Amino acid sequence: MRIAIDAMGGDFAPCEVVAGAVLASELPNIDRLILVGDETAIRAELAVCGGDQSKIEIRHASEVVEMGETPAHAVRKKKDSSIGRAVELVRDGEADAVMSAGNTGAAVAASALKLRTLPGVDRPAIATVMPTQKTPVVLLDAGANTDCTPDQLMQFAVMGSVYSRKILGRENSVVGLLSIGGEESKGNDVTKRTHAALQKSHLNFRGNVEGRDLFEGETDVVVCDGFVGNVVLKTTESAATAITRWFKSELTANWIRVAACALLKGAFRNLKKRLDPEMYGGAPLLGVNGVCIIAHGGSSRHAIYHAIRVASEAVEFHVNDDIVAEIAKLNGAT
Repeated sequence: MRIAIDAMGGDFAPCEVVAGAVLASELPNIDRLILVGDETAIRAELAVCGGDQSKIEIRHASEVVEMGETPAHAVRKKKDSSIGRAVELVRDGEADAVMSAGNTGAAVAASALKLRTLPGVDRPAIATVMPTQKTPVVLLDAGANTDCTPDQLMQFAVMGSVYSRKILGRENSVVGLLSIGGEESKGNDVTKRTHAALQKSHLNFRGNVEGRDLFEGETDVVVCDGFVGNVVLKTTESAATAITRWFKSELTANWIRVAACALLKGAFRNLKKRLDPEMYGGAPLLGVNGVCIIAHGGSSRHAIYHAIRVASEAVEFHVNDDIVAEIAKLNGAT
């Protein structure tokens, strides 16, 4: 399996990206990792990493799409950008997947423009895996599309269900539509029309779910437009960070609490592991004619490692083939 990596994308690129790639090269299903970006900078980081680098290849790209740039414009203007060249490797059959921790919009734009969408898919969607009280939930769209039609939300539901089944092992995934109330009469016009369509589909549709239902673990896939999904995602990340800081502050307020923490060290370690977003790797851009994984901009080498792992799993389990089949089934029913 060959995976193209945007070595210049991310807050800590190329250092953490290259180090994560070296770690991921040890995965048994990886045949080659292609680092795309400034060759001189990449080689300098590889020299620091050491280890077996026999599966690592470098493709030079002279430009980088910065975080603050307008995505579509930057992709069109910077023909030799690292993200653009990495996506082209998938398009041209030289790689099976692409991974980037850089400008999310640029990754979406480059993938949509160069790879196009799968048959029957109008727009790709970012699927984010989030922890719950039980099994993880797939939230989509998490930011690729700010405005969506009911048909597009239906497609997101299908793609999320396939990903939940193939990657997370959730057979007959339970689908929920994010709204402001559980009743089918709640929500805006698009939500109401989507609810009616999902009820008639072949999907295991639970109905509307509210924000408070997200982390209960009773729903496997939660569907919304990218505007709402991105707000949910970033609010959740911010809340988790704030609570962690408050918790740490209270636990270290005096020596008695510090001593008590020693007895709970194992529990804290397990909780941290369960909530650690780096363990989930990157978010797949579902619906494009290829595999694209978008990692968090602040990804460490361990997050990059897991993002590459997720990319390899999406290829290995033929997620796109199942999406095409399920979209065709949906269109046949409607």
